[in-house]
Amino acid sequence: MEIKKVTTSSLNSILLSGELDNGYKIYIQIPISAIEESVRISNNLLLIIGVIAIVIAGIAVSYVSRRFTNPILELNVIANKMSKLDFSKKYEPTGSNDEIDELGKSINLMSQKLEGTIKQLRSSNVELERDIEEKSKIDEMRKQFISDVSHELKTPLTSILGYSETLATSEYDKELQTKFLNVISSEAVRMTKLVNDLLTLSKYDNKKTNTEKTEFDLGELVKQAQENLQIEMDKKHQKVECFVTANVPNVYADRDGIERVVLNILSNSIKYTGEGGTIKIYVGFVYNDAYIKVIDNGIGIPEEDLNKIFERFYRVDKARTREMGGTGLGLSIAKEILDQNNGRIDIKSKVHEGTEVVITIPTKSK
Repeated sequence: MEIKKVTTSSLNSILLSGELDNGYKIYIQIPISAIEESVRISNNLLLIIGVIAIVIAGIAVSYVSRRFTNPILELNVIANKMSKLDFSKKYEPTGSNDEIDELGKSINLMSQKLEGTIKQLRSSNVELERDIEEKSKIDEMRKQFISDVSHELKTPLTSILGYSETLATSEYDKELQTKFLNVISSEAVRMTKLVNDLLTLSKYDNKKTNTEKTEFDLGELVKQAQENLQIEMDKKHQKVECFVTANVPNVYADRDGIERVVLNILSNSIKYTGEGGTIKIYVGFVYNDAYIKVIDNGIGIPEEDLNKIFERFYRVDKARTREMGGTGLGLSIAKEILDQNNGRIDIKSKVHEGTEVVITIPTKSK
């Protein structure tokens, strides 16, 4: 077969010629433009397919790359937060169960353990700081307590020594000697009371008090305390009224301790209420607590002193309190007793108007 390119005035073509077995000759003429058009279409199609293939390959590569890089970036963010002790972010497994997922789960476990450990360390650190602060406060209180005790004992001891030396070195008539001896006796009694109060506080501080909680009638106890102090009330011509609400249940507490508290509160009302003053006592019941309310129209307590009156040796008027025989420990002891009996004491007062003291005591074991 012979192939020839034939060019005419109007078109280019390819001439195919050949001889058949029977001797005939055959000629086929094909326009070149048709072939060129087919080649052009094929080239365009290949170009489009190539572009589509590149785009699909790019998308596939981007997807596969993102599938690997996103978890790694997430793990990097988590690691950075962990370095700043922020354990709030956790790795979200993709479900592929590949090495990255396993690494993420391991980091989550490590983050959880680190978070727990750091919480424990912070808690221990807070407790340690509290212990140090508490120890510092205790040391300061101990120093202050020793200073206060020394000061309180110094005054009666100085008086006793002074009057004793005077009696020993000079001669006085019987009347003056009796006066000096009375002063010595009074200071000795005061010092004995102070020491006894200190021993009582020490026992409560060290939980060494042999208290036995029992059920008893609070109204009867208050009336008995009033009778015990009636002579002091009569000396000052004070009007004392006691009101006991009906059906007050028995309280559950240390009877001797509560009696001491009631006597202390009533004694204070008598001391700091003037001649002809009024003292009212109420005994009642609210919720699961019985209460004692003592109201007087005495000299009152300044507002700035109300939050300090339970401190040991604290006195609103030191000179006057010493003159009346107070040690500055009565309310401290009262609060300790009530604390150990699940009770409470609250005091409201206004200068020149009077004072209201409310004591609450549980009516059953708490």
